[in-house]
Amino acid sequence: MAASDASLSLSSKPTSEEEHLALLLDKYKNKLTTLPKQKGWMGETFYMYQGFWYRSSSPFSVQMTMAMQDSFKPHPTDIYLLTLPKSGTTWVKALMFATVNRATYNHGNNTLLLTHPLLVSNPHKCVPYIEQEFIKKTPTHVQEKPNPCLHAPPRLFSTHIPYTSLPRLILDSGCRLVYLCRNPKDVMVSWYYFSNKFPHEILTPMTINEMFEVFVKGMVPYGPYWDHVKEYYNASCEHPTKILFLTYEVMKKDTMNQVKRIAEFLGCPFSKEEEGNGGVDQIIRLCSLESLKEVNKDGEYGDGIPNAAFFREGKVGGWRNDLTDEMIKILDDITDEKFQDLDISF
Repeated sequence: MAASDASLSLSSKPTSEEEHLALLLDKYKNKLTTLPKQKGWMGETFYMYQGFWYRSSSPFSVQMTMAMQDSFKPHPTDIYLLTLPKSGTTWVKALMFATVNRATYNHGNNTLLLTHPLLVSNPHKCVPYIEQEFIKKTPTHVQEKPNPCLHAPPRLFSTHIPYTSLPRLILDSGCRLVYLCRNPKDVMVSWYYFSNKFPHEILTPMTINEMFEVFVKGMVPYGPYWDHVKEYYNASCEHPTKILFLTYEVMKKDTMNQVKRIAEFLGCPFSKEEEGNGGVDQIIRLCSLESLKEVNKDGEYGDGIPNAAFFREGKVGGWRNDLTDEMIKILDDITDEKFQDLDISF
């Protein structure tokens, strides 16, 4: 294993991913006894760690966060997409990957290679979660000490970890962070539909009322929603050159300018020639919900979850079809209270 591989992994021993994860969970299991716990989303046991609720199993567990805090070593050129689940993560992963790697997969005259990863695979494979990369023997995007003279594209990763719990080196190394948030009503409804796409033998299905109850209590992965958003918003105000704060609603309303804004922030702005030749339009079309749905209509992401589960409607305001007036009022009241001093508009 290369040195850069070891920096992403818990151990350099050649074990399988399942064994690697089991070792990690065992290493930190004693720490779980000191944490508050409670039943939450899908009937799972959740643990409170550093102010947020985490699952107790899978790569997206509290133990994984602890392990990454201890051992994860980023490259200074890394780029991270940070979100709460169901905030538009998959779409913006695609946009960021296509933007950063546009020179690699462009055949000339704005023609995409037929082997472009977004034409053949799930955006989550193109921009992997660091939680999943951490347990791999051969991480997807690990590079051997990138040579800046080669102009190699930076590594792209994502995570749902709250700002408070991010590995310290990510914050101190000069990495660029992009944070995406979404209206909590749409997030909650998206959680509801996504939750019920899990195989029933894995997790317990939920009604919309049950989903609402755990969401309001913050008992969803990486919740409470409002604290997660507020931390990243405040951090982006303190470090505007390191953290770009976006909302899903503005991304949908003004996709062209927001993609250009992301490119500028990531240090790969579109040239006048690219803009004139329709380079930004091409990326937006490639990453459209219709295109991503077609590519991911078959196959499985993992854990019995079909690729298609990540692509539903992607609409702004779809919550109106599912929430009662009482639910809407409660969520709006909490949002008004939590975000009263923040310049966030949905």
